Amino acid sequence: MNSSERRLKLMLLLQQPGNNKTVNELAEHFGVSRRTIFRDFNALQEINVPVTWDRYSGYGLIDGYKIPPLMFTSKELATIMVGLNFVKSQVDAGLVEDAKGVEVKIKNVLPDDLKEFMVSLEGRTIVDPYLKFGGEKKKGGNWYLISSAIAQKKRMQFRYTTKSGETDIRKIDPYVLVFYDDHWNVIGRSHLRGDNRNFILENIEEVKILEEKYTVKEEIDIERLIYDSDERSDLIILAVEMDEVRRLETNLPAKIIKKTPLNNEIIKVEFKFDNLDFINEWLLQFGKKIKIESPKSLIDKRQALLKEMLKQ
Repeated sequence: MNSSERRLKLMLLLQQPGNNKTVNELAEHFGVSRRTIFRDFNALQEINVPVTWDRYSGYGLIDGYKIPPLMFTSKELATIMVGLNFVKSQVDAGLVEDAKGVEVKIKNVLPDDLKEFMVSLEGRTIVDPYLKFGGEKKKGGNWYLISSAIAQKKRMQFRYTTKSGETDIRKIDPYVLVFYDDHWNVIGRSHLRGDNRNFILENIEEVKILEEKYTVKEEIDIERLIYDSDERSDLIILAVEMDEVRRLETNLPAKIIKKTPLNNEIIKVEFKFDNLDFINEWLLQFGKKIKIESPKSLIDKRQALLKEMLKQ
């Protein structure tokens, strides 16, 4: 961390109310000497930053002083660009337009050197090119209304089209927005089904936030909510070649329960999933690198699918 970045972080740390620090605490926090911290304070005073000192609580900033916004380091700006480019690659047209709007606003208030740095990264930091360049952008969902309902713990209602093409009105208690399988989803408690369900944003229309608040009995376990399995789920056992295990773990839309090495080349992987048709098609991307060991119903579905594909 260079001196400019450390001094910016020092100001951000001290501007928090009631967060005075002694020189020793600051030196330990930043991993520098006491003398370096004193030099930092001298530099801040030279640019009229109102540093205060109290013999009991240490150093702080005068009450009410706020650091001008958007004082980014180049590393922080590069991080922002990665995030914005991820959002701009999404299939949801609304998210793409919102990300572009954020980018324009940031550019308008940056100093010239950082603006030039941001522009130079803009077209050369690509996140998920297959999403960015490959597919048509779609309108659906309204991620902002959904996120607002989540933040306010309010029920929401929308028109939903299932994968089979059926359309009806759904009412849910929305818990979390999550991105996986190349699209955004909202997970919440369905009033129609009486338990937690996943809804794809691009299949959602006519979103309304209702005035009804919902409560949860205990803190929501996000990981458990995403990977939830119940009596409808089948235990799936795969024999996976060693060099494909990492890719499987990274992309699998389920939580791996157990991994057991069978030999130096094959690992047995176990997980639960509640949609055999979906996981059957999903596993095709691994070709012969993966062998389905169980359940027999999934093996039968694989054989039937391959026969159907060969007929086409």
